[in-house]
Amino acid sequence: MMRFPHRSLIRLTGRDTIALLERTVTNSVKDWAAGEVRYGALLTPQGKIISDYTVLRTDDGVLVDVHEDAAEDLMKRLKMFRLRAEVEIALDDTLAAVRTDDATDPRSPALWGRRWVPVAEAGEMIAVEDWAENRIAAGVPEWGADYRAAEVFPTDINMDVMGGIDYKKGCFVGQEVASRMKRRGKIRKRTLTVHGTALEAGTDIFSAAPVGTVTSVEGAIGLAQVRTDRLQKVLDQSLPLTCNDQPVTFDVPDWARNEMNALGTEASGE
Repeated sequence: MMRFPHRSLIRLTGRDTIALLERTVTNSVKDWAAGEVRYGALLTPQGKIISDYTVLRTDDGVLVDVHEDAAEDLMKRLKMFRLRAEVEIALDDTLAAVRTDDATDPRSPALWGRRWVPVAEAGEMIAVEDWAENRIAAGVPEWGADYRAAEVFPTDINMDVMGGIDYKKGCFVGQEVASRMKRRGKIRKRTLTVHGTALEAGTDIFSAAPVGTVTSVEGAIGLAQVRTDRLQKVLDQSLPLTCNDQPVTFDVPDWARNEMNALGTEASGE
């Protein structure tokens, strides 16, 4: 077994744990059996991501797997929302997230599976480059690499596509903004996988105008936050795309192509 890099664990226990999550976070908490892992986030009131996470339902609460640089802030905010609820919230340094072939990640079947074991059994750390290669190829952005707190909306990093938002649950922090973006069906920024020989994080991708910005890279593959309405026009006109003056291509999954086609139809007045 090998440990995932840059992870911390937060354990929530107590009879009001699920009630607290129901009114604060984006993921569904109903019909959640012990041992099941879900994906979610805590948002700002303006609808931007404070931190996303994977979360395991335990017999007495939940175990939240979060980027180590986001853990203290997430814990602080959950404690603030706790009010008088009976929920204990604390870092858990007895366990570690490790790679396994016996489980799948809720964000993508292409991601390495993970489970949580005692630290003494966790083994060595996975090389950051190896983990980046896996998640980038799977099209999954990561807090700390592709964005940080209060920088992006959930749809910017495809959280809705990865099952990280339950739009039908009760009110959660930032729900009004997230739901309005979903209802209007005019999502114009997404994260897509990009291929090229000169990709560099923080560098723009151009055609006649900027189309997006590379957020993380491993070798000749990267992730980019893209204005999909602009990309649609580029693809419709078969125009070249470049990063650092070298050609690039995008992987456009069916769900993104359907969104882009809808934006194109709307713009043409059809």
